[in-house]
Amino acid sequence: MPVNIPDKLPAVEQLKHENIFVMDASRALTQDIRPLKIVILNLMPIKITTETDLIRLLSNTPLQVEIDFLKMKSHISKNTPMEHMTMFYKTFNSIRNGKYDGMIITGAPVEMLDFEEVNYWSELTEIFSWARTHVTSTFYICWAAQAGLHYFYDIPKYILSEKMFGVFEHSLNEPLNPIFRGFDETFYVPHSRHTEIKRDDIISKPELTILSESDEAGVYMVMARNGREFFITGHAEYAPDTLDQEYQRDVAKGLSIELPRHYYRDDNPENPPLVRWRGHANLLFTNWLNYFVYQMTPFNREDIQ
Repeated sequence: MPVNIPDKLPAVEQLKHENIFVMDASRALTQDIRPLKIVILNLMPIKITTETDLIRLLSNTPLQVEIDFLKMKSHISKNTPMEHMTMFYKTFNSIRNGKYDGMIITGAPVEMLDFEEVNYWSELTEIFSWARTHVTSTFYICWAAQAGLHYFYDIPKYILSEKMFGVFEHSLNEPLNPIFRGFDETFYVPHSRHTEIKRDDIISKPELTILSESDEAGVYMVMARNGREFFITGHAEYAPDTLDQEYQRDVAKGLSIELPRHYYRDDNPENPPLVRWRGHANLLFTNWLNYFVYQMTPFNREDIQ
């Protein structure tokens, strides 16, 4: 089944070019199917790119998925046209009385700030609390994972001596967890961050379970509340060229930046990247939608609590 997204969203044409079946809202209204409703709180600066990356993965299941995009009322995006934000994004006040089968909260370029210094922190934490009673399962990515762990479980973040930047090998701590159905024993994930959470802080909280780690990149996936919350420190959703774009951007700015590790063929930025995380990424989002959203959410969405 396709993913149902707003009419005229820019991602549509790109995904159709990739032979991904997407359906706009007008056509979806003609189908008598109870779709999964997913809300994406997009905190990334280049929002159209993030929309496309996430929709690409959410569309790869037999389930029909209906997506709403959420923005922060207390923060104005500087990198996405206002017309796009007005047309495709909702504010929290417009959805706070509704319920969703699933939610994704993206990373944000604010990791060097203390959480409470982020100008939309108050609004964000209100959304975090709301999600616990209005969403069946919430997927926190990168900075959002650190923010959620800090807010709910008092887990600190730590500034790294150098950026965690590249594609790293990960292992499974609980291979029988349904989120890993179909995974190999090791798999790869892109990371791009200046801060980290530490294993010892996580294991001190009995409510938290570390599902996956990397010898180089550290804690990758943490689960809470029997899968109603997942905290993911990497970027499985990244397109093949995302790390390259980040690297070339920083080089052009004259910033001190190391090559993304284990990314370019022969570690040569003149060569294309070795893409080896897409299979894992598709399985990750498919398993989340199937086992922790579709199979856990009540048929009557209003019964979520």
